[in-house]
Amino acid sequence: MGKIFTTATLLLTFLLLSLTGSAQDKNFYIFLCFGQSNMEGNAKIEPQDTVNVNPRFQVMEAVDCPALNRTKGNWYTAVPPLCRCRTGLTPADYFGRELVANLPEKVRVGVINVAVGGCKIELFDKDHYEAYTVDVPGWMKNMIKEYDGNPYGRLVEMAKLAQKDGVIKGILLHQGESNTGDTLWTQKVKVVYDNLMHDLNLKPKKVPLLAGETVNADQEGKCASMNKIIATLPQTIKNAHVISSAGCTDSADNLHFNAAGYRELGKRYAATMLNLLGHKMAQ
Repeated sequence: MGKIFTTATLLLTFLLLSLTGSAQDKNFYIFLCFGQSNMEGNAKIEPQDTVNVNPRFQVMEAVDCPALNRTKGNWYTAVPPLCRCRTGLTPADYFGRELVANLPEKVRVGVINVAVGGCKIELFDKDHYEAYTVDVPGWMKNMIKEYDGNPYGRLVEMAKLAQKDGVIKGILLHQGESNTGDTLWTQKVKVVYDNLMHDLNLKPKKVPLLAGETVNADQEGKCASMNKIIATLPQTIKNAHVISSAGCTDSADNLHFNAAGYRELGKRYAATMLNLLGHKMAQ
């Protein structure tokens, strides 16, 4: 009777795995990335950014990109672009590269990047985004349309797929330029963060929010004043951490980082995340 029971249990387990796909890998660390153009990626991708990408660093494509041979909802080695099909270099690129370089070999890293240039944080408020999108410019509506009109919904959709494969370990935010001077910004970010925690069944104590500063005053950043508001985010979200942009070089418009600036900012996101994971970045 014992052998029959054991055999039946093994067969049932095998059947369940067959139906649900591969079992969740606890060593597959997944990070959600969202925001506006600096998370979307504004700098031109340079040759150095497309080579030597460790296959342990993966991106889940959030839109269909036939020209890249990528399909929405599938994982690929994280060769940029990591947002939509024709976007540029982002902080997520070197965030992931640095993580896999400093985490144990058994650990893989996956990112999901849903971002829309020029948007306010209101675009990611699942209860009010429709009202916000009514008056946005046509070019932004075209970007939003790539996410079927609901970027937050697409982020959650992709995140739920990703949770079958791995564990969400953190959230990266780069947004604020379009909300410059908005003293309610931290509360609005908390609404989005809380919704993600609820909709993905995550625990705030285990899922930090890493928020990058806008182009710094030392680069004559046009929205640098927003950094004073971003600095207060940990007062509203206990597990929030601000990533300094000091010294990160920018483009001529003083709104976007250049490629070197994105690389440095991405490494800073990684250094903070590694510390939170109990690791240090190799010197």
